[in-house]
Amino acid sequence: MNIIKFLDEFTSESLTGKVSSRRDVFGTFGSLGKKAALAAVPFGLATSSGKAFAQAGLKQHEEPLQLALTLEYLEAEFYIKALDSGVLPSGGRAEAVYNQISKHESAHVEFLKTALGDASIDSPTFDFTVGGMFDPFNENGTGQEVAYAQLLALAQAFEDTGVRAYKGQAGNLMGTPYLTPALQIHSVEAKHASEIRRLRASVMGEVGNENALGWITLDNRGPGMPEATQAVYDGEQNVTQGGVDLTMATSFDAKAVSQSFDEPISGETAKAIAGLFIVS
Repeated sequence: MNIIKFLDEFTSESLTGKVSSRRDVFGTFGSLGKKAALAAVPFGLATSSGKAFAQAGLKQHEEPLQLALTLEYLEAEFYIKALDSGVLPSGGRAEAVYNQISKHESAHVEFLKTALGDASIDSPTFDFTVGGMFDPFNENGTGQEVAYAQLLALAQAFEDTGVRAYKGQAGNLMGTPYLTPALQIHSVEAKHASEIRRLRASVMGEVGNENALGWITLDNRGPGMPEATQAVYDGEQNVTQGGVDLTMATSFDAKAVSQSFDEPISGETAKAIAGLFIVS
């Protein structure tokens, strides 16, 4: 399924009952189910084998895909544990959103493993408490409210990291059959990030102000985000694109310009962020 066609359909008036922007689309998760999960799988998975991808790609492109797989392992396990934790309010919007994103992340894992073939790597062992700093699944009795807030904050950090990491690795995949599916996954991750930010805003009572936006402003990690997540947002204050300072070339200020672009992060930065949660 073409991901752009899917997203257009996903936000159509016939599905939502109103005209809405793509950043609002995940409110209809419950009614789309399997179709949405399938659309999260890059176009080649249903028609091309992992061996074909591996043969067409070059060795130097395995590392970016292995990094992507590590991040997808992180997200996939996180959402599965979140759904099993009992922290999410049962039957509500948050549970529906996490359930659908979980399907997407698991699909991404399977795709990347297939694409990498013999170069695929096993999932690391993760510690989502970061040595006891967090308790997102309420395993240590922190309390439902605190655990829920941490569950949302970590989801935002993971999704924002994924978006920037995929963009950062796009150049390394130029000229390979991996580029298009990687950018498709990047698009899906961006929709995840937007919805998680809006979900957090609604839970925190921030709806209607700047903190409720579905995108990053400058290098602001947002209210309630742990200081440890700041590395996810460093560099997002950039206002220069294609060598042009857009605050000088347009009538828009730095805040508006920063909101218009997701900045890439290097593989080293992505590894450092993910490494906080990796035990082995």
